[in-house]
Amino acid sequence: MTDSTQVADSLSIIEKPRTAWRARFIHVVWMAIVFGLLVVIFHEGLTRMVGAWGTEEYSHGYMLPFVALFFAWQKSTLLAQTPFQSSWAGIGVALLGLFLYLVGELGTIYALIQYSFLLTLGGVLLSLMGWKAFKIILPAYGLLWFLVPLPHFLYNNLSAELQLISSQLGVAFIRAFGITVHLEGNVIDLGSYQLQVVEACSGLRYLFPLAALGYIAAVIFKGAFWKKVILLLSTLPITVLMNSFRIGVIGILVEHGGIAMAEGFIHDFEGWVVFMACAALLVLLMWLLAKVGPYPMPLQEAFAIQWPDPLPKTATFQERRIPVSFYAVLPALALVGILAHQLPDRVEVVPERTAFLFFPNSFGDWVGRTDRMERVYVDALQLDDYLLSDYRASSGESVNLYVAYYESQRKGASVHSPKTCLPGGGWQIREFSQVEIPGAGTSGSPLRVNRSLIQMGDERLLVYYWFQQRGRLMTNEYLVKWYLFWDALVRNRTDGALVRLTVPLEPGQDAGEADELLRAFSQTIADPLRRFIPE
Repeated sequence: MTDSTQVADSLSIIEKPRTAWRARFIHVVWMAIVFGLLVVIFHEGLTRMVGAWGTEEYSHGYMLPFVALFFAWQKSTLLAQTPFQSSWAGIGVALLGLFLYLVGELGTIYALIQYSFLLTLGGVLLSLMGWKAFKIILPAYGLLWFLVPLPHFLYNNLSAELQLISSQLGVAFIRAFGITVHLEGNVIDLGSYQLQVVEACSGLRYLFPLAALGYIAAVIFKGAFWKKVILLLSTLPITVLMNSFRIGVIGILVEHGGIAMAEGFIHDFEGWVVFMACAALLVLLMWLLAKVGPYPMPLQEAFAIQWPDPLPKTATFQERRIPVSFYAVLPALALVGILAHQLPDRVEVVPERTAFLFFPNSFGDWVGRTDRMERVYVDALQLDDYLLSDYRASSGESVNLYVAYYESQRKGASVHSPKTCLPGGGWQIREFSQVEIPGAGTSGSPLRVNRSLIQMGDERLLVYYWFQQRGRLMTNEYLVKWYLFWDALVRNRTDGALVRLTVPLEPGQDAGEADELLRAFSQTIADPLRRFIPE
């Protein structure tokens, strides 16, 4: 007998047999019932989530569940050798998810319903498997959180910030080629042509799929945890840089080939090429990270897709027991499922109001001239009604009054804060504060408004604005979102308006005079506005 044979025999002697667990058919039935209940309970929220996958920003959502299943299948051998244990923490997580679902259902807040589905699913899996086994599939579960569309409030703010950054970097790229260009907010002025960096060019249609791709790469990548974090976080700067490069290239093409170079097929083709370039940069970063550290390795080794190992030949099979904590989740799911179907359909209350078409054109010494916005802006803002009018006093002073009204703010249409929108138009905020206007609030109380002095070139404007929503007068946009949620839940209403007053300042004019003018005008329109913005 050779030495190698003796070693092999000795290893086989000391190798302990391993236990592999397999589920009985009845267990599979129980699990199918539970996951079926989840689908029934969260049906409407899931339907809307899948509907969002039809947009360019979230079209990657269709493939992510299959990738998550693949990640779980990769760990199937290890999972088969890991016993399931009770986890009462899983029950707590599931109950929290179900509670948030009921809150989202009562308030018709679909983003909350979708996130509560993932939370409830995680709680159910944790109660079924226990923490030791759940950790094995945690990467697969984490990927599912990329399925949910970002709430509109966060989406709009992020989009506005990325538009500004992309515009600035894109203009820097254009200037590097010796082209004279002027930037005002998101408007790139090439002299002969002007390019508007609209919301669709913010880069979010690259960022969301690239972030999911970065997460997938981080899961597969074999390296230190900090390298995985870098892979995931790098998707944001990669997106911003490449989107800025795309804007710069469009500007250069327009300068030499005309405005047609920024439209149609060329525009879409450039977008596809830029995303592929983003993915290539992500691969390049993986290659660099694989070379860094005490144990460098080639990319094909650091980023090699693994298949599940076969079970050891010495494995002994036992029937898996379903933990008690999993069965304890069933009554909660059944109760919420019944309760959800017993809840009456909540038809949103849309109070009666008078259209701004009938808003007075004169107030004492003030005479107004109504203006209309272009349809493209009305569609972008998703307004239900609005007022845009210039009021002029007999003494010559003028004030622009703009009121944006929404019957419902549940489906993403909501007031856009001037603090976010004005920089996109090229205006720079020189001063920002809050002031109180006596007698213009509710019941004769002071009206607190946001005061902003903005400037673009030599032009200066003084702006007052506030949010007038369901009887509340507010200045904080985050507080607006909280009461939007609260009133949707308690009062079944989400209507509201933004009121903005603007007065131009002459060169060298003291802003104090304009302040007095806006205070007086605010007091004048306080009562008429209440007839057109329901309380």
